[in-house]
Amino acid sequence: MVNLEGNRVKTDLPLLSIIIVAYKSRDELPACLGSLPAELSGHPVEVCVVNNSPGEGVAEWMRRDYPGMRCIDPGANLGFGRANNLGYRNTSGECVLFLNPDTICNRAALEYCVGRVRAEREIGLISPRLELADGSMDLACRRSIPTLWDGLCRASGLASAFSRTALFSGYNLTHLPVDGTYEVGAINGAFLLARREVLEKIGQFDENFFMYGDDLDLCIRIARGGYRIVYDGRMRITHLKGQSVAKDYDRMSTAIFDANRDVYLKHFGTSALARAKWRAMFGLWKLVALLRARRRGHRRVRPV
Repeated sequence: MVNLEGNRVKTDLPLLSIIIVAYKSRDELPACLGSLPAELSGHPVEVCVVNNSPGEGVAEWMRRDYPGMRCIDPGANLGFGRANNLGYRNTSGECVLFLNPDTICNRAALEYCVGRVRAEREIGLISPRLELADGSMDLACRRSIPTLWDGLCRASGLASAFSRTALFSGYNLTHLPVDGTYEVGAINGAFLLARREVLEKIGQFDENFFMYGDDLDLCIRIARGGYRIVYDGRMRITHLKGQSVAKDYDRMSTAIFDANRDVYLKHFGTSALARAKWRAMFGLWKLVALLRARRRGHRRVRPV
């Protein structure tokens, strides 16, 4: 807000609510919370952490080191979507950012993305470029809603071999410029920014998805509601994406594939034949991806 003299004046109404679901994230939270500004454009920024791993002392630590931020401890692991919805109900900002605790933000990116969703009312969700610790791009921050062909290219390695060719790179859109901005099918659940009015109209996370698939489901619903899902690579934040340890390899990869299969069954399983097709195809994608990863000695698989 600007007064009659042209000076910026702070208001008490949050412009942005940042909701962070933490699970065994005690070591990641200091860098994440420390990167968040207290205000944007003269309005307060509201931060709410929902701690899905009780017993880590997160609430006590935050009260001491980040007294201006709120921590909700539900006493159990609610899952990603349900915990985000709990945080959403306990915040009031005009815009809402669902943010992972393994991210490091910056004022410029937040202010820019908030400015775009406020100015361009057709935008439903926006994400900047997410970069890994080594500076490479987190490919999941801009995705299509994959077709059968896209999934097979991704699982078989064709997408990696021909990453600049649109025919083969439809899954992660690697043929498009990383520093451009354009409409995409989906963005990463690590950074999902929307106006609250969009989430009130469309709804928040589907709590039937416990851990994975919920970001893809939300993107599909918002797009079907008439809004655009936008990637803007002109701004960037860091995503310190964790790597699954070897003993979790099969469990984690299976959970990711199965959750995304369930998203497809929900939105595209309009008949018994369609449901059978998507079950078979996700089973094939998962098998091919796992076999390729094991043959190459990888500790993890990246289906999304």
